[in-house]
Amino acid sequence: MLTVRKSQDRGYADHGWLQSFHSFSFAGYYDPQHMGFGNLRVINEDRIAPGTGFGTHGHRDMEIISYVLSGELAHKDSMGNVKGIPPGDVQRMSAGTGVMHSEFNHAEGQTTHFLQIWIEPNVRGIAPGYEQTGFSAAEKRGALRLVASPDGALGSVTIHADASLYAGLFDGAETATLPLKTGRKGYVHVVRGQVQANGECLRTGDAAMLVDEPFVTLSSGQDAEVLVFDLEG
Repeated sequence: MLTVRKSQDRGYADHGWLQSFHSFSFAGYYDPQHMGFGNLRVINEDRIAPGTGFGTHGHRDMEIISYVLSGELAHKDSMGNVKGIPPGDVQRMSAGTGVMHSEFNHAEGQTTHFLQIWIEPNVRGIAPGYEQTGFSAAEKRGALRLVASPDGALGSVTIHADASLYAGLFDGAETATLPLKTGRKGYVHVVRGQVQANGECLRTGDAAMLVDEPFVTLSSGQDAEVLVFDLEG
């Protein structure tokens, strides 16, 4: 079964300095029908105004991935990491027993646009951890490039969760298929552009939730950037 959720059906919050679309219940947005999907708990599409950001705050026992689309995200945490995250990089922070961090947009006249993704861990109480890796557009062109996985396969960042995340760029005749094992769930999020997922047309911000499907095939892209999650059932 494949279920489409349109971009406009997401939650939305405008804080002035932050504009955020919530794929699942988060903060002031609550939808009991969309509390998460499998072990995927949060996808927030955030736009941070210049010179602003998230002040220091804490997390624990969550795998947090940042995927920057434009601008740059300045990250600082209690583990001693002070990093800039540009488009093309994937950042993983394992909150574990507890971590404090901040995220800012220090650029003048440029909005930072990124996805904040939370995945429920399959182990709790671990030491906090940080990892950041860049993936070129060429690696994602017409393919599903593994960018996060439980074992760090193929140079992906390592998450402490039973989930894998793939990123792809599709245009024209380019196509790719990801097999889904029995009992697994698939989740497709269109970052930008338009693409077909198993024949269903998805546009920017749309998502497809797959249950009891043997695969997900992406095709007929129009300047599309897509994230695909392989999740526990």
